[in-house]
Amino acid sequence: MIKIGVPLTLEPKYSEQMEKYKCKVAEMEDGKIYIDYPIDMSTNRTAFLLDGTQLKASFVGEDEAVYAFETEVLGRTRRNVPLLILSYPGDNQLLRIQRRQFVRVDAITDVAVHPLNEEFAPFTTVTSDMSAGGAAIVLPHHETGLKHGMTIEIWLVLHMRSGDYHYLRFPARVVRIFEERVPKASLQFLEVSDVDRLTLIRYSFEKQLEARKKEQFEA
Repeated sequence: MIKIGVPLTLEPKYSEQMEKYKCKVAEMEDGKIYIDYPIDMSTNRTAFLLDGTQLKASFVGEDEAVYAFETEVLGRTRRNVPLLILSYPGDNQLLRIQRRQFVRVDAITDVAVHPLNEEFAPFTTVTSDMSAGGAAIVLPHHETGLKHGMTIEIWLVLHMRSGDYHYLRFPARVVRIFEERVPKASLQFLEVSDVDRLTLIRYSFEKQLEARKKEQFEA
């Protein structure tokens, strides 16, 4: 499944920071993959990962699905270039997420909205529903300056069942403005990394499970 040359996105398994790294698979052998030194996606500098560091890794397969797995830094070596050695659980242990199947669920999540070109003042609000591909946000009753087709930047705070908080940041497009009793804006997420997309999918799945349990309890 995973092949030489495939870009990987790495994220520390246990961290409160929004650290994400990009790298490529350089070599493979049983139970191990060799990658070039990861680049921190926020600083664009080489990241130094200690032996034993536990990570979450993801990549996009040839079928356009996201595949994820947990891994650990086993060491480092040098071939033609310095390489990092990661554990690989095997193809049968990959978590496969079909990116076209984004289920929208009811979810009230804190979100901060920022302009890209100073068109409006930043504001905070909440979502009313969400999927891994977009969300609907509640608009404050004052004038926000959001318009159809505008590209903005959003910051999401996702509270997972484990108690962990994930802070996601990426651009979004305003698809539609709903002038209702509670005005809302429909957003399409743009330029979402594979790791962030996987987090959104997991969050949506958890919300689906919560809704099903609530329905069963009320039945």
